[in-house]
Amino acid sequence: MGLLPPFATLPTMIKLTGLLALVSLLPAWTTMVSAHAVYARQYDTAPTTGPSGDDHGFQAPGPNDARGPCPGLNTLANHGYLPRDGTNITIPIVLQAVLDGFNVGPDVVILAAKGALIAAETSDFFNLEEIALHETFEHDISLSREDFNVDPNNDNIHFNETVFTTLANSNPGVDYYNATSAGFVQKDRQAIQNAVNPQLINNVKGFKIRTRESSLYIAVMGNITDGVATRAPKNYVQILFREERLPIAEGWKKNELMITADMIRPIQKEIERRSEFQPSGVQPNPWIRLGPSGDIDPITANSI
Repeated sequence: MGLLPPFATLPTMIKLTGLLALVSLLPAWTTMVSAHAVYARQYDTAPTTGPSGDDHGFQAPGPNDARGPCPGLNTLANHGYLPRDGTNITIPIVLQAVLDGFNVGPDVVILAAKGALIAAETSDFFNLEEIALHETFEHDISLSREDFNVDPNNDNIHFNETVFTTLANSNPGVDYYNATSAGFVQKDRQAIQNAVNPQLINNVKGFKIRTRESSLYIAVMGNITDGVATRAPKNYVQILFREERLPIAEGWKKNELMITADMIRPIQKEIERRSEFQPSGVQPNPWIRLGPSGDIDPITANSI
């Protein structure tokens, strides 16, 4: 895949191979079930009624509501597709919320949902803030959050306008973002964080997660039926990130077709190509942390 550095040791290659094999199993886990049959509303216990009485009107979070580093999940909570307080979330609830709110299929997000559960203090549910556990599925080089070790308060949860400027100002001269511009943004963000974060973790795991996230803001805010040519209007994307709100009033509608991993794969490939990814930082190839108190690299730490 062109992602292994030339200096990779055998243990590093084994770790990378194992991680990529895990990712490759994702479609197989999900094709065995029907999203609509298994993740039916009976699983969704979220309190979804907004102040106006409709199920999914926007409602800004209160001071005691949990929110995390993912603008997409925060948006789903703000609209009541996830519990509005951001707590007591299970994997079925996430899969149903993403399906209902974005029309994104479970094969796109199930691995991330499982990662969120790993980050939680409890064994069967999580809150949105727990997702911020550094280097589980949270990662450096975010599009809208500062790196954990760069922010003076280790704040990798709250939106950061300075960080977001790279995306906001990209693709000048047109009113949309696309896969090509998303790739250039990833390339620029990587260069910026390489320069400012001595403890940067920029590895193949994080790169794959970042690319999936970028493909999703293009696909969800744009028209996925256009394939790799999908264009996401800039104002829609900016509202999603800055306000964590669905831009329904501005004209956005969910895609009519459910967005699957196969549908976003061409977008991801274009983003990857334009990103010109090179691993860098103090831990080039860590695994997923195995819980809130887990080591970033459990194999080296002999914790698994």
